[in-house]
Amino acid sequence: MNKRISSPRQTQDIIKQHDFTFKKSLGQNFLIDENILSNIVSAADVTDSSYVIEIGPGIGALTQLLAERAKKVVAIEIDERLKPILSNTLNDHSNVTVRFGDVLKVDLHQIIKEEFPDGAEIKVIANLPYYVTTPILMMLLTSQLPITDIVVMIQKEVAERLEASPGEKSYGSLSIAVQYMAEPRIMMTVPKTVFIPQPNVDSAVIRLQVRKEKKVQVISEDFFFKLVRASFGQRRKTLINNLMNNLYKKDQKESLISVLEGVSIDPKRRGETLSIEEFGKLADALYTMK
Repeated sequence: MNKRISSPRQTQDIIKQHDFTFKKSLGQNFLIDENILSNIVSAADVTDSSYVIEIGPGIGALTQLLAERAKKVVAIEIDERLKPILSNTLNDHSNVTVRFGDVLKVDLHQIIKEEFPDGAEIKVIANLPYYVTTPILMMLLTSQLPITDIVVMIQKEVAERLEASPGEKSYGSLSIAVQYMAEPRIMMTVPKTVFIPQPNVDSAVIRLQVRKEKKVQVISEDFFFKLVRASFGQRRKTLINNLMNNLYKKDQKESLISVLEGVSIDPKRRGETLSIEEFGKLADALYTMK
């Protein structure tokens, strides 16, 4: 039975043994704390009936714990230099498959079809590189994949943005985009000291429970998101000013004010004070005005 990789010593030994060097361009930071690794698995409610996709297994520390609890784990790793390490650290776990490729470029629908039974509900679990957090999350949420939960370790500041409520400093278009499709909850914060190499900032584990239905129903999703982005164009500006600067022409101002007042939204409010429901109502009213 392979030992779990969950301490600085074990991680350093494996890295040294395989002469592995970290690639800054891939944002590689390996977790070296067993308690935190276990807490990630618990935060995702992984059981012996769970099917899991792990993004970026690294040397396999989290993968080992997932394999002990889940029915099957498919790990997707971009760095082919990790092949010999993963084949060593995961060789006792017959319920793990490692696929090499960039998760933003591989065909996840095809991988799911090949690796999991029909109708399987999948959890995605990952320690994500900071530089691709948002593209990966948005891809997972918008690709119509059979995912129930996404549990990821990300930069603490980004996690706070995903969970933020109207009126909070962190609330913005990313908060709305994610909350429209999922229910976010920060499960724990994680100090930078539990990684090799150490990142510059602290992290957080966030759970996104994917909604069966979107938080609001709108006539046009494209227009809804265009309106949200325009409303946050310049945070200190009022809603009417942002919309006039980013979406509408001067001669439309009176009509715009009339629509805002018609859905009980003061044109002098700022975009960051509007709830998703208010943005939904406004988007539908403005869409029909076009």
